[in-house]
Amino acid sequence: MAFDSSQLVSMGHFNGYNHYRYDTLDAHTDVDAATYFNNADDDQNFAVGEIIWVVVWATAVRTGTISTYGTHIVNAVSDAGVVDTTNVTTATVTDSD
Repeated sequence: MAFDSSQLVSMGHFNGYNHYRYDTLDAHTDVDAATYFNNADDDQNFAVGEIIWVVVWATAVRTGTISTYGTHIVNAVSDAGVVDTTNVTTATVTDSD
């Protein structure tokens, strides 16, 4: 799938960096591909060091079942606007009740 800007929310600006939440059906391996985010094509302005918390949904975004979540950090931004993020640092999603 492709990046969907309607699912990206700025969570604030802290210590010189932006923090984002992004909800998607795409796997983390898709999200951390060097061409997934693009400042020029997607009308974004990601900068090196910014954090993107990604929630991957197994079914419908925001109404379905959460598959995983994790953190990606912007690693590099090319002159053409292509954003490279780190591989995901994942967290476990559990619900014991």
